[in-house]
Amino acid sequence: MSAASLPARADVVIVGGGIVGCSIAYHLTKIGITNVVVLERKQLTSGTTWHAAGLVGQLRATRNLTELAKYTTTLFEGLEKETGQATGFKQNGSISLALNEGRLEELLRGASMAKNFGLAIDVLSLGELKERLPHYNFEGVTGGVFLPKDGQVNPIDVTQALAAGARSRGGKVFENVKVTRILTKDGRACGVETTSGTIAADKVVVAGGMWSRDLGRSVGVNIPLHACEHFYIVSEPIDTLPRNMPVVRVPDECTYYKEDAGKLMVGAFEPKAKPWPPHGKGIGIDEEHAFVTLQEDMDHFEPILTSAINRVPLLETAGIQLFFNGPESFTPDVRYYLGEAPELRDLYVATGFNSIGIQSSGGAGLVLSQWIKDGHPPMDVNGIDIRRIHPFQSVTRYVHDRASESLGLLYAMHWPYRQAETSRGVRRSPIHQYTDRLGAVYGEVNGWERPNWYARDGVKREYEYSYGRQNWFPCAQYEADRLMNDVVFFDQASFAKYHVEGTDALAVLNRVSANSIDVPVGKVVYTQWLNERGGIEADLTVTRLAEQKFLVVTGAAPQTRDMAWLKRQTGDRNCVAVDITSGLPMIAIMGPKSRALLQKVSGADLSNAAFPFATSQEIEIGYARVRASRLTYVGELGWELYVPAEFAAHVMETLLAAGAEFNLTPAGMHSMNNARMEKGYRHWGHDMSDEETPLEAGLGFGVAWDKPGGFIGREALLRQREIKVLPKRMVAIALDDNGPSAPMMYHEEPVYRNGVIVGSTTSGAWGHRVGRSLALAYVKAEAGVSADWLASGTWEVELAWKKYPAKVQFAPFYDPKGLKIKE
Repeated sequence: MSAASLPARADVVIVGGGIVGCSIAYHLTKIGITNVVVLERKQLTSGTTWHAAGLVGQLRATRNLTELAKYTTTLFEGLEKETGQATGFKQNGSISLALNEGRLEELLRGASMAKNFGLAIDVLSLGELKERLPHYNFEGVTGGVFLPKDGQVNPIDVTQALAAGARSRGGKVFENVKVTRILTKDGRACGVETTSGTIAADKVVVAGGMWSRDLGRSVGVNIPLHACEHFYIVSEPIDTLPRNMPVVRVPDECTYYKEDAGKLMVGAFEPKAKPWPPHGKGIGIDEEHAFVTLQEDMDHFEPILTSAINRVPLLETAGIQLFFNGPESFTPDVRYYLGEAPELRDLYVATGFNSIGIQSSGGAGLVLSQWIKDGHPPMDVNGIDIRRIHPFQSVTRYVHDRASESLGLLYAMHWPYRQAETSRGVRRSPIHQYTDRLGAVYGEVNGWERPNWYARDGVKREYEYSYGRQNWFPCAQYEADRLMNDVVFFDQASFAKYHVEGTDALAVLNRVSANSIDVPVGKVVYTQWLNERGGIEADLTVTRLAEQKFLVVTGAAPQTRDMAWLKRQTGDRNCVAVDITSGLPMIAIMGPKSRALLQKVSGADLSNAAFPFATSQEIEIGYARVRASRLTYVGELGWELYVPAEFAAHVMETLLAAGAEFNLTPAGMHSMNNARMEKGYRHWGHDMSDEETPLEAGLGFGVAWDKPGGFIGREALLRQREIKVLPKRMVAIALDDNGPSAPMMYHEEPVYRNGVIVGSTTSGAWGHRVGRSLALAYVKAEAGVSADWLASGTWEVELAWKKYPAKVQFAPFYDPKGLKIKE
């Protein structure tokens, strides 16, 4: 469409004419939002889409992401018929091969997950693999899986089809129109300025691929991503190459193979990628960039090509028609960005697709269009929500260095507890020097270096990954023993903390929180923040410091998200929320001897009468005043100490000096996770989301049903409360096998009752205090999930294509009556 006909306003302006931008326009027009404008700075697909491999896979790491990928496949199946535009869609399936036992277990666990998602999948023997791929060399192959509904498309044709579908319903697509500025007013995006004029808009979507970071930064929105060089070759025509060959992935060799018009494409996701542009040259992409290829680098690609020739001998005599190198953008955690930016209302983001943009395009367009229409996502999208990131992650050096690892993670082993190796050491606790000295092995969350476990008894200070008991297992067992019998400390500086104050602070927090915040000063309230549908948006504690002063404490991962949610509920009320995480680290002292230790260093009376559970007081430790809150996330007697950052080292030294008498031991986040699993304590992002309600999650005890003024989500919960036995409930699971080779549950494993899948695990860990493999899970029953229904069934959990007997109950497996925390 000619730029001369640019409209003066639109309901939605989409910046970027790749497959995702056109998918969003297609889906918006399909749900009735037809005044949509797509602006492409050059030609449609000219950024990354045009050189994408066009693979269409469905199995992802979570149920909802898999559902979105399945939807994309369904969309592609009918798109050509709907629009009259060819798409090149071919549903020839895909095969993934394993070259070692670890990879085979990963594939088998994925196959079990696929069952749970209702996705067709077959586990193939070596003989069956050879029958399907007779032209492959199976040297070293230990097994594989086949997904018959996977396939491939022509990315350019699909994009044109999506654009045609949008146009047919009134959407407008403009090429050669560059957006020079996003317009803002009163904290909202309100339009765009372009080389061809200005468009006012109710909503603006940034779907600009590699250009998204700089465009977002221009209006204070953080979109951390960096481009990398991505390589593939295309052979000359091979007469003997089967035309119906499935897409083949050999992740242990970092390669994928796709037949295309009688030629073989070989692509790679090598372990150490080449960020583009290189460091020192910024990450701004030349504004004239369109359909650009990068310089060949055969030295970099040669190891991949050598293994490919060995794996597919037909390549040895086939010429190379094309050696391709093009840029694709990657995010720090290899998950794309979707949703409304936390910094600016009405600005939506759909970018950073990490080489899976084609297979994600349909689902991303579906979700974002509904999000724009309804003001909230139609399902839990926590893993891809833009609100998960932290502003520092858009620093040029950080995203450059992490991108070199991100690309390779697509085909790397997805080990449990795997830690990033690049861009480390960004955020450190004020007591980092002490945990390091004590042997901490660190993990990383949102840039924080957190002690995950402490090496002892000759165990190396490094991870040795596996799906079973990893090398840190005995170290965690020691920490659990000390937690149960003595006293441990956890460095929890990474937990997010907000100071909330103002004449309307109580009213705002009481409206946002499901529990009552109108409590005596010094009381700590455990609560959820809900949406209007009753779904859980946040899970946290609120401490009343004074009449109109409060301390909100939440996890490290939702730091940006939870603050954004609070501020958007505040409106113009006199309530100010300030993130004080960096200035107020927290040290948790937990275990049956915690009272004795803290009484010794503080001189305070910490008895039940003077210091009840779920209360908070200021106490003195050494020369410092600290806030002590009697809480626990591990199911033992304990206190959380909130220490001003400048006093943290002194307080830690004081605790360590006095701690020897009580056998004070450092403990890591793995031990905390193991312990909370034993207690059945929920974790937002794993066991709770904006799709689940407190009643379904078993947290109805934290709902103040009749408090004055009510709370967000109350009406939805009241309707659900009328259902006497809910059809969906969270349960605790323990495998019957508790021997030394008992398998581990992690997440999304199918849960069977009487041989029928009725749910899936949400998170799992080994319970060192109970000696069992544990998990939390949601299970469903049309007639309701009751204690009798649980007790009357025969239960199993499927792990890596094998079922294991299990016990399922509502109560936790450790101290089910909660007596220890109130000793």
